[in-house]
Amino acid sequence: MNRIRKAAVLGAGTMGAAIAAHLAGCRIPTLLLDVVPTELTDEEKKKRLTLAAREVRDRITRRGLERVCQATPPALFLSKDVELMTTGNIEDDLSRLAEADWIVEAVVEDLQVKRELLQKVERHVRPGTIVSTNTSGLSINRMTEGLSDVFRRHFLGTHFFNPPRSMALLELIPGRDTLPEVVTSFANFAERILGKRVVLCKDTPCFIANRIGAFSKCLILKLMVEDGYTIEEVDTLTGPILGRPRTATFRTADLVGLDVSVSVVDHLYESLEGDERRDRFRIPPFVREMVERGWLGNKAGQGFYKRMKGPGKDDFYVLDYRTMEYRPQEQVSFPALEAVQGIEDAGARIKRLAEADDRAGRFVWKLLSEIATYAANRIPEIADDLVSVDRAMRWGYHWELGPFETWDALGVEEGLRRMEGEGRAIPPLIQTLREAGARSFYQKRDGRLFAFQAKAKSYQEVEERPEVIPLKFLKEAGKVVASNPSASLIDLGDGIACLELHSKLNTIGPETIQMLKKSLSIVEEQFEGLVIGNQGRDFSVGANLAFLLFSIQNEEWDEIERAVKVFQDALMAVKTFHKPVVAAPFGRTLAGGCEICLASPTVQAAAETSMGLVEVGVGLIPAGGGTKEMLLRALEAIPEGVEVDLYPFVRFVLETIAQAKVSTSAMEARRLRFLRPSDHITINKDFLLFDAKMTTLAQVREGFRPLHPRRDIKVLGERGRAAVEAELHNMRVAEFISDYDVHLLKKLAYVLSGGEAPSGALVSEQYLLDLEREAFLSLCGEPKTQERIRYRLAEGKPLRN
Repeated sequence: MNRIRKAAVLGAGTMGAAIAAHLAGCRIPTLLLDVVPTELTDEEKKKRLTLAAREVRDRITRRGLERVCQATPPALFLSKDVELMTTGNIEDDLSRLAEADWIVEAVVEDLQVKRELLQKVERHVRPGTIVSTNTSGLSINRMTEGLSDVFRRHFLGTHFFNPPRSMALLELIPGRDTLPEVVTSFANFAERILGKRVVLCKDTPCFIANRIGAFSKCLILKLMVEDGYTIEEVDTLTGPILGRPRTATFRTADLVGLDVSVSVVDHLYESLEGDERRDRFRIPPFVREMVERGWLGNKAGQGFYKRMKGPGKDDFYVLDYRTMEYRPQEQVSFPALEAVQGIEDAGARIKRLAEADDRAGRFVWKLLSEIATYAANRIPEIADDLVSVDRAMRWGYHWELGPFETWDALGVEEGLRRMEGEGRAIPPLIQTLREAGARSFYQKRDGRLFAFQAKAKSYQEVEERPEVIPLKFLKEAGKVVASNPSASLIDLGDGIACLELHSKLNTIGPETIQMLKKSLSIVEEQFEGLVIGNQGRDFSVGANLAFLLFSIQNEEWDEIERAVKVFQDALMAVKTFHKPVVAAPFGRTLAGGCEICLASPTVQAAAETSMGLVEVGVGLIPAGGGTKEMLLRALEAIPEGVEVDLYPFVRFVLETIAQAKVSTSAMEARRLRFLRPSDHITINKDFLLFDAKMTTLAQVREGFRPLHPRRDIKVLGERGRAAVEAELHNMRVAEFISDYDVHLLKKLAYVLSGGEAPSGALVSEQYLLDLEREAFLSLCGEPKTQERIRYRLAEGKPLRN
């Protein structure tokens, strides 16, 4: 397969435009086309345009482009990525497909419409061009009937999940004639360049994720109606407690749209004549009635939930499906839920839930056991291996455990005995498992993962790309060099170690800092370089606020100052370490987590990194060196020897910290100066630690040159600070900020301008760190800061006081 340098997307609807935006974000110039309108809008009539006008003919595509530019969450990594997208229409611009190396068809989910369009496409593409369809469940082979052999050999299904930028799963569906080398090379491209987690699927209705996912949703509806559960009870039982997303079942349905979900289920019912559980793919009458009434979810303002205006704040009412009326939500309480609240491990929690003899336990057992049975019966229909099924559900539906991983957690033998006691049929896959003397679907040996393969009747190692470094397997293989409850130092091999944070939310506390200091000492003696990273949900959300508040309430001022000084010193040690240190942030990288990255000489960030210094939200300023580092980065933009007014540079930093700006991507973090131009970005989060390790090794080979503490930092001084304070006064008069915001930001401005140092004076990094620490400590003693910290801990959002 030729390298993909340019792409084209046919269809500028919700998915097509978002796919084009993601390709542009991955730096692939993309042509976006859609149909020509058949009628003029009122605005076009006022302009006296005709249907022949290019402005009219490109209108549908142009609106798709406008939609992705305004999308929330953002469809683009950077707003300027839109410059890589060009628009046109299918009637006038199909000839431009000859310039594309990959063409994605993403028009309406109608087999005949897709076939007719692909026939037109074939006449314009270069032989050997990759063409794919973004179908969620139509037959790949039927789509290309009658097309040339060359076209079919380079055609495949590429099922993106919505939204394409942030949803990791890409289901790749080869046709019966697709060349194996096309599948392999495109999968590599999708993983490395597009950042996708690829699962190979068979050409069966709705492939893997939507087949199992739709079965799960329909089963939940059936159990709810038959056993008399309420919608809020079901959402409580099918959310995080079960290792599923917070939106659970019905909030997710409202997000997706009931019309979309019903369409998928109806398609499956029509297509699955030989499915032993076809009866499960029936939509309950009350859901049909919701669709008829237009209660389609969030886009209609009501679905399973409805936002109701109330005094002070809005409430979400829930649908009573028996009366078809909305009512206030009721508190959900089950004994089983209370018993599992403290269990962090998803498998252990699910097992305990399913064993409970109450309404919650019975619901969970019925749901999980039937999903597991159904999934087992789909091997080898939808996939030859169970790993693909588990991965599709984890990556596409955000389940913590796939169906077979869940069965292992429940206990295969225990589950089978219970099913047999209930008179249920045992799937052939399970019979094969038993006959082979196996007792689980997965096994771990020497830090490697093995999965049961039905054809071989034995366990085979689960293959991972060499770019994937699973830390949990390294730990199981005895690669932990040092550890405490909050962090561990792990040997990555090749002379590189990894400092892994693993406290709750990877918050930073005394144990974290202790392990950071210890890691530097060990690396100095035993390794060539250090990576700071982990594989949790987020890199780090910052300091442990509960611990800080406890210290404040006990007026442990000396202890707080000592803790801040220890953190500052540790991060300066990271910055000036004489061996390479590479931070590998991803997800939420906030406050102290951001400061770790600011201190690291090099950063290898995941594209999906939300980075920011958010301390003002709790009435504080960054004091682990974050304020100082942001000032240094702003001043680095000034060419050496050039005399300029420092005020605009200081103001940029002040605004970034004062507004608690958080990047929506690593690319935006670079624009906000949380990342330097020289820092690196990894599109595929799975490859992040590998890339960070390779970056570290490259610095070792090149001869790493450490940084040294600076003593030549030119500061704005008192006169410049007066200008900042005048601006704060104007913002207060305009009621953009509160009185306490002014007080807080004056403290920040004092640090950024260099305290009492005169304008143009040269100060050291340690001088600025001392100012940070003094300001932080004084703010800790302020009642309004304490109010902000308490509110954040209680409500999970900032208080404006």
